[in-house]
Amino acid sequence: MVSGTGSNDRLPTVWVLGDQLNRSMGALATFAPGDARVLLVESEAKLASKRWHRQRAHLVIGAMRHFAAELEAAGYDVDLRRAPSLSTGLDAHRREHDPTAVHAMEPASWDGLEMLRRNDVELVRSDQFLCHYEEFAAWSASREGRRLRMEDFYHWQRRRLGYLMDGDEPVEGRWNFDAENREPPPASPPWPASRPQGRLDDIDRAVRDDLAALDLWGAPDSGVWATARRGALARLRSFVEDVLPHFGPHEDAMLAEDARLAHSQLSPYMNIGLLHPREVCDAVEDAYRAGAVPIASAEGFIRQVIGWREYVWGVYWLWMPGYRRRNGLSARRPLPPVFTADAETDMRCVSITLANVHEHGWAHHIQRLMILGNLCLLAGVRPTELVDWMWAGFVDGAEWVMLPNVVGMALHADGGRMATKPYAAGGAYIDRMSDYCGGCRFDRTKRVGDDACPFTTLYWDFLDRHADTFESNHRMAQPVRGLRRLGDLDDVRARAREVLAMLDAGEL
Repeated sequence: MVSGTGSNDRLPTVWVLGDQLNRSMGALATFAPGDARVLLVESEAKLASKRWHRQRAHLVIGAMRHFAAELEAAGYDVDLRRAPSLSTGLDAHRREHDPTAVHAMEPASWDGLEMLRRNDVELVRSDQFLCHYEEFAAWSASREGRRLRMEDFYHWQRRRLGYLMDGDEPVEGRWNFDAENREPPPASPPWPASRPQGRLDDIDRAVRDDLAALDLWGAPDSGVWATARRGALARLRSFVEDVLPHFGPHEDAMLAEDARLAHSQLSPYMNIGLLHPREVCDAVEDAYRAGAVPIASAEGFIRQVIGWREYVWGVYWLWMPGYRRRNGLSARRPLPPVFTADAETDMRCVSITLANVHEHGWAHHIQRLMILGNLCLLAGVRPTELVDWMWAGFVDGAEWVMLPNVVGMALHADGGRMATKPYAAGGAYIDRMSDYCGGCRFDRTKRVGDDACPFTTLYWDFLDRHADTFESNHRMAQPVRGLRRLGDLDDVRARAREVLAMLDAGEL
């Protein structure tokens, strides 16, 4: 499809990729309406490259089309087209419009950067993040061989950006209130039960129809995710005013009847440009300064944005492209059918989490790390398969997001470059931080027997399989010593073989 004024005037082109949908960012910010033509390409190859969640595909395509309409209403000449690939879309645009030059903001992926360079696109430095990856590389080099730590980066970010600071010191005398943000699920959740939800407009309905013929999975979009900036801004306001005050204490909790809890669900909008991290953090800072949000919630949220999110962005660029191939624990198991074939499972925590992903293309960070990632870590699932599944399955998925989070955190596949210990846990952790274990047919206290919790069984088997690797890790020394004291280790190994066979067969 092609839209726009149809002018034959030769103009420069600003190529806006599908995760850069903001008039105030990159090359587009330097051109007024009439001074450049804007190109957006819906790539058939990209849509066919993975089995995407319907809501993931809908968010990106819907947001691109809404953005094109907004630009046209503002007076821009817009060329929105469907093409076999991004490159062929650019070639067709060049043949039709003969632009004087093609400008684009640096993309968010290694392959995207290579593609733009091959196509002689003039690149503008990305300002979609608060720390450019070259600045991160310079900070990394300044460490002079010391281990990279997110907490150190976060302090550096706070100082240079000025968030939650009193001069050179953090407000209220502390950098980190994480110790206060690990409460189990509350008996009566204090946050609002409902959140803003939009209606599908004509653009959204057309997107839904266009996507119907593709091999996608998951429930169709019902307006949960905003596909235009106005809706994203409404969700930001609602989060800061109604939910953020309750975010901190229970940010690691999990509830069967409430998938969102006090989480913002703003990452999809920052990842595709509908929101900028600066305006998100500014809103949180303003609420804290006004006394509307406690420091533990404000600090915990800002740490996720300027600390963890930007740290992940930085290490992606620092360690690519070789980071894709890291598999430090030699994991070889395919992704279990429960992830890919709608197989049912008696593991209540896994069933609830995957149902949430099916319905909304989303799960919060502890569900991703300590349910889905933990299961794959304990079972020995190949990192590339979990990366691809999460990339395609979550509305905020992208390679730069999923590679460090899966390879570095969830699967400890980078040999400890990102995390000093594997995030492995048995059923006891899940029981402490959720209400999932009540009503489950498995007993989280048992490691052997037909009713033993698979997480508990596989946790001890995981330690046994990798004891030589972890016995010298000071953070793993105590669990490894506990393993040595087990009197039923042979039974645990036998039960683990049964659990893994059932997991492989989709029968667990």
